[in-house]
Amino acid sequence: MSNSLADLKPQILWKNFESLTKIPRPSKHENDALNFICDYGKKLGLEALRDEVGNVIIRKPATAGMENRRGVVLQGHADMVPQKEPDSDHDFLRDPIKTQIDGDWLRATKTTLGADNGIGIAAAMAILADPEAKHGPLELLVTTDEETSMAGAFGLKPNTLRGEVLLNLDSETEGEIYVGCAGGLDLTATFRYSQVATAADDIAFRVSVEGLRGGHSGMDIDLGRANANKLLARFLKFAAANYEAMLASISGGNMRNAIPREAQAVMTIDADDREDFIEAVEEFEDMFRSEFAATEPTLRFVAHEVDKPSVVMDEMSADDLINALQASPNGPIRDSVEMPGLVETSLNLAIVASDAETQTTTVQFLLRSSVDSAKDDLASSLDSIFRLAGAEVVIGGAYPGWKPNMESAALAVVAEAHESLLGCKPAIRAVHAGLECGILAGSHPQLDMVSFGPTIEHPHSPAERVNIGSVERFYTLLKEVLSRL
Repeated sequence: MSNSLADLKPQILWKNFESLTKIPRPSKHENDALNFICDYGKKLGLEALRDEVGNVIIRKPATAGMENRRGVVLQGHADMVPQKEPDSDHDFLRDPIKTQIDGDWLRATKTTLGADNGIGIAAAMAILADPEAKHGPLELLVTTDEETSMAGAFGLKPNTLRGEVLLNLDSETEGEIYVGCAGGLDLTATFRYSQVATAADDIAFRVSVEGLRGGHSGMDIDLGRANANKLLARFLKFAAANYEAMLASISGGNMRNAIPREAQAVMTIDADDREDFIEAVEEFEDMFRSEFAATEPTLRFVAHEVDKPSVVMDEMSADDLINALQASPNGPIRDSVEMPGLVETSLNLAIVASDAETQTTTVQFLLRSSVDSAKDDLASSLDSIFRLAGAEVVIGGAYPGWKPNMESAALAVVAEAHESLLGCKPAIRAVHAGLECGILAGSHPQLDMVSFGPTIEHPHSPAERVNIGSVERFYTLLKEVLSRL
């Protein structure tokens, strides 16, 4: 098979996606992509603008004879999660995404692909230009900074959108229609420490958790994958207790909504403990690999001797940090009672990062729940753990969930179109990941919303891939839905 996206169908969609892969667009750096989308609308002769927070809104008149139909908003986000393999030299602020076709899948070379949400945006752009697409009054809303703060959705002013139906194109499983999602909350704990001189007889090691699969902290949180920060904390507690190890630095994870794939720490021990320490690392690697044999086949836990730092963290501060990390929960907390098989509440111990210059270590979590009170209770528990350990805690960045409406008229249309075209009834679900629908419902309560999309596996990780056949079926379904609405 050719490796050219131009050979894939529908060509109008894949051409748009290929253009997006050539424009760097990690969160907070997607301005060029948003300008490209806006200019695309203008070149079609459509009303196209960017609002005060950077969102793109494009309006297309109804197909002749469909002027009295309900107005429809196609919605997605421009930014992508930048994740890459350790041996990749890809620069997400400069380099285009390198794509490769693997059978019926499209993936990137050692990086995230950006199919989340690039495929949805490419489909909406295609609708604007497709002469075969039949629809009522149409709007395209492309939001900014969805993956880190949902700033675009929060910043959209009331009454900006004229439509009555919103089709969110940010779902990732073919055959499923989403009518609800979890809300989210950020929690950041900051530890302060003093620096003390390294003991004269000590040596230093960098211990690293590597080779984890990572993934989306909402979609993949229930797959039993390891969290690199949690594994590292287990060993650090052991090393402090058994070798009087002193912690010099620690880092793990880089995105709040991605399960951390790597974590490392530099620590010092007495030179006489060198061989025992190396043996302990090997034993921990065997233990970790045994525990996660089914989900983390490439897990590695390794130690390399490095130059000894001149200073390390004071013992009490390091112990407080390590104990808090070890005590912290992570992963699914409770399953939904209303929707069996769906996670209700979870958290991701996403980022740990020490800074020698400010003598601080920050720990960042993303909490999710479809039940606001459960989310708040989890935040309160974390707050207690980290305050008891001496950290300063800040809770913020909350975004609402999207409450399912099983009586939705738009849902009925999408479900009927799906069964008619594809010969099977779709599953009606809520998703544990965050969608912008809950926020948009606040500023535009008139909107009847549903979400659907093609199959995208392992978003927010370098293993991200999109099923090519499902993209064609998704686009066909989208056109059919628009004609019926």
